Amino acid sequence: MDDKVLDSRNTRDGLAIRRRRECLGCEKRFTTYERIEETVPTVVKKDGRREPFNRIKVIEGLKKACQKRDISIVELDNFVDTLEQKLQDKNLREVESSVIGEEIMSFLKGRDQVAYVRFASVYRSFKDISEFMNELKELLIQHDT
Repeated sequence: MDDKVLDSRNTRDGLAIRRRRECLGCEKRFTTYERIEETVPTVVKKDGRREPFNRIKVIEGLKKACQKRDISIVELDNFVDTLEQKLQDKNLREVESSVIGEEIMSFLKGRDQVAYVRFASVYRSFKDISEFMNELKELLIQHDT
């Protein structure tokens, strides 16, 4: 349990730190590797299924909503980086998919209303055209104020 670090270096791939240590009791030398443990929460879907957070899935959904709109892939990547960091900062083991969906909707609503409506139409699963029209009316009211 009592040791001292003699040398520290990054591994070749940069994903770990290699430490050369010496036991203070018996003076035997040994090597340890320290890796960053990333904690991404499990996403709890509407139907109760659980799956790991998948940034590629989020980006693909955003790309579909933003197709032929003036939003760059870099901007989408930056948003997903921020979203992922926000989820990690909360240090939750599980997060409802609705939390992620609302974050995406908030981003799109402030960035591009057409992309917002596209995403909302899939995310909110409108049952009929009147629900869809109500969302559009609400968006127009907010736009006018």
